[in-house]
Amino acid sequence: MEKICVNTATSFADAEKFDEDYYFNLTSLERLETVQFLRESYYKIKKDLNNESRKGLRRVVKVIKQK
Repeated sequence: MEKICVNTATSFADAEKFDEDYYFNLTSLERLETVQFLRESYYKIKKDLNNESRKGLRRVVKVIKQK
């Protein structure tokens, strides 16, 4: 059974702090799985299931020249 975490915050700042702490304590694999889950959910909502770009995360490299 999957755990569900519920937090009752007294302010938006407290809620934001809770979210930051929660995601900071996840492993990098758990964070990537969360991002992938959110991407899949978005595409299901948009009903754009034939989109080829949803197969994985984009890899982008930008070279920045420094002085």
